[in-house]
Amino acid sequence: MRTDTPQPIRLADYAPPAFLIDEVRLAFDLAPNTTRVKARLSVRRNGDHDQPLVLNGERLKPVSVAIDGRVLADAERTIDAEFLTIPGVPDTFSLETEVEIDPENNKALEGLYMSGGRFCTQCEAEGFRKITWYPDRPDVLSRFTVRIEADKAVRHLLSNGNLMESGDLPNGRHYAVWNDPFPKPAYLFALVGGELDVLEDSLVTMTGRTVELKIFVDPGMAPRAAYAMDALKRSMKWDEDAFGREYDLDLFMIVAVRDFNFGAMENKGLNIFNSSLLLADPATATDLDYERIESVVAHEYFHNWTGDRITCRDWFQLCLKEGLTVFRDQSFSADMRGHAVQRIKDVKALRARQFPEDQGPLAHPVRPSSYLKIDNFYTATIYEKGAEVIRMLKTLIGAERFREGMDLYFERWDGHATTVEAFIQCFADVSGRDLSDFFAWYEQAGTPRVELKHSYDDQARTLTVELSQTTPPTPGQPTKQPLPIPVVLGLLDGEGRTLAFERDGVAVDETLVVLDGESAAVTLTGVDSRPVISAFRGFSAPIGLTTDARPTDRYVQMASDPDLFNRWEAGQDLARALIVARAKGAPDQVGEERFAEAMGRALADQASDPAFKALLLALPSEPDLALALQPADPAAIHEAREALRQRLALHLTDDLKRIHIGLQELGEFSPDAASAGRRALRNAALDLLAANPRAEIAELAEGHYRAAANMTDAMGGLSALMLIGGQAYEDALADFFQRWKSEPLVIDKWFALQARDPDESALGRVMGLTAHPAFEQKNPNRLRALVSTFANFNPARFHDPSGAGYRFLADQILAVDSFNPMTAARLVDPLGGWRRYKPELGALMKQELERIAASEGLSKNVHELVAKALAD
Repeated sequence: MRTDTPQPIRLADYAPPAFLIDEVRLAFDLAPNTTRVKARLSVRRNGDHDQPLVLNGERLKPVSVAIDGRVLADAERTIDAEFLTIPGVPDTFSLETEVEIDPENNKALEGLYMSGGRFCTQCEAEGFRKITWYPDRPDVLSRFTVRIEADKAVRHLLSNGNLMESGDLPNGRHYAVWNDPFPKPAYLFALVGGELDVLEDSLVTMTGRTVELKIFVDPGMAPRAAYAMDALKRSMKWDEDAFGREYDLDLFMIVAVRDFNFGAMENKGLNIFNSSLLLADPATATDLDYERIESVVAHEYFHNWTGDRITCRDWFQLCLKEGLTVFRDQSFSADMRGHAVQRIKDVKALRARQFPEDQGPLAHPVRPSSYLKIDNFYTATIYEKGAEVIRMLKTLIGAERFREGMDLYFERWDGHATTVEAFIQCFADVSGRDLSDFFAWYEQAGTPRVELKHSYDDQARTLTVELSQTTPPTPGQPTKQPLPIPVVLGLLDGEGRTLAFERDGVAVDETLVVLDGESAAVTLTGVDSRPVISAFRGFSAPIGLTTDARPTDRYVQMASDPDLFNRWEAGQDLARALIVARAKGAPDQVGEERFAEAMGRALADQASDPAFKALLLALPSEPDLALALQPADPAAIHEAREALRQRLALHLTDDLKRIHIGLQELGEFSPDAASAGRRALRNAALDLLAANPRAEIAELAEGHYRAAANMTDAMGGLSALMLIGGQAYEDALADFFQRWKSEPLVIDKWFALQARDPDESALGRVMGLTAHPAFEQKNPNRLRALVSTFANFNPARFHDPSGAGYRFLADQILAVDSFNPMTAARLVDPLGGWRRYKPELGALMKQELERIAASEGLSKNVHELVAKALAD
């Protein structure tokens, strides 16, 4: 059991840095076990004080410390496990240090480590302190010059900025010197060294400058970076058009690495990517992989202005860069792939990850007020809910004022580390609006619940809409204040036609209502017939909605709502109600049949985009349904959902077969949105057909797998076979592994697919796979593919009544925590929601959390999340 109690860091305690670093010169002598790092820092006192110089440093072997060329004696400085402290320093001076580090044995994958025989870094949030002594905080911005020396076998020597010089050295060695002219915090520092292939291109910016573009990958993999390069060029052009932001260096580089705790990292001019989010070709990558590559390449590039040029004053402002940049990458993806389809996908992700977070012990505001380890706050609340807050801001002040506010933000804060308050003030200034109430979205945790009621007066032709809001208590915030919630409303008549109306004497067919108190009411006039209300169009706020709408209204919306998000949402609401009713033991068979008929009509709509139809076919996920049925019974939810799937499959068999046959591709693969949409619908049809128990469906799925000409269809066929089970599935699994066993990213898919298997043998299969020769616990991709997928996306089997699934996950957390606390902490969440489940399950989950908490040597990362999960 832990004997020390880690002390939280609090936003309220923020103080400016005692010392600033104007220039940094680093010299690396790379060696796998004995890399030497020399640092020369130009230091100046910040303000009038006599504090000692205190620098962060962890796992560093000290060699020397000197001030202005004079080596300090041991009595003149103190070095412990976390800090270098030097009292009595001058107001300005040069600090020279030298340390030795061991990249090869750095399995935490923070700081400088090795992946596939190559040197690479990951410094966000606090990895730079594992490279050299430094004030490792985001509000210390410095200009970096970096010299890297290594054996010539370490072919490429890369760092941030522009290459200043390079050349040969005696004894088979070489060097390179890099300079980044833009001040940056240490978390944006990057270094890569190793044998790599490079894909090169260039882009001419809006002012006529030519920027070199280089993507470095494993030898032989350069062709698989072509789509990432295309996405990079499109994102650079998009940022110029949408936000007026031009790239500012002469060179932009991306490097793919296999061992990476994150998806990617926006280091200035040298982005480092998890290879799973960079490499793609039709044979090895699915359409989802292509979409994620496009999105993440854009995200990390957009950070150049929202994260690099303007960064965070402190880590509590993390949403300032991440929420804003997610909003930007979502907007880019919407322009690339269709606004309605992209919006639905973004909301599905929000509900899958962030809504459960908001309803559990790990709930926290978009801007937290305290933390033990900032690594634990790279959450869906920071990213996805942070993006929703930006979207609401744009809705409230309008697109034109929003762009003006962004322009002012770039002008006012370029080159600075700033705060959310400063960001919001830019929009208040350009709009002339008081946005102080809006700031509560950043400071208050929890998902608001909005209730909508309406009354229609057919004599007066008026509609009154009443709205009210509540937010349930969350840890540390028992009392909630009302939030300003933008509600976009439209009306339909009983046949699904758009119904015009008047608001304040102005004829419109859509209006914005702001619910900024506990309740609000609006009266719309000129409403010619009893309406169907289409509320929260485009998911205008991240809330949970209940209404007094009749089921017939939902069917009208599902068939005809011009807002495609609400058309999809109506189908989800209908399906959710049917599944929950059955899970509670009161199945509505008439309703289920009516829903199947409505789904058939939707599939027959020739005007609908195939990608949209594919989303319509997918029922709410089991984790989503668990939020609607409290306390959650995963087994009952699974059985009820499968029952509705089977009813749909039987009712729509002929329609689904026609789709499957009609959308078969015979031409060359293309990753474009239209082609991906057709493949998505074809595979969604097969996925639903797999619920049909007829033998012919198993033959169809096997034929689909065997005939697949690309990885999207191969995984679609394999997934359908998994849902059916039997020898054909086992044979296909074996065939898939033999075919792709030399491709790590493809084998990750093989592990993940089996982790999702709903068969009763799933837990035994997953536990057995941890002993498979291809399983690598120390590789985050492989660990996530098997363990995280099982715990997060196979609830019926993870929540085994025996508690074996919980024990398995706890064992994995403890094992991984011994070498990679950041990755281990990200496995805690599936246990953290124990209060939402049936008491007998919750007790078993809590028991495993208590076992983890009592373990010796627990990291701060895991300790923080487990303690929060267990807190009363």
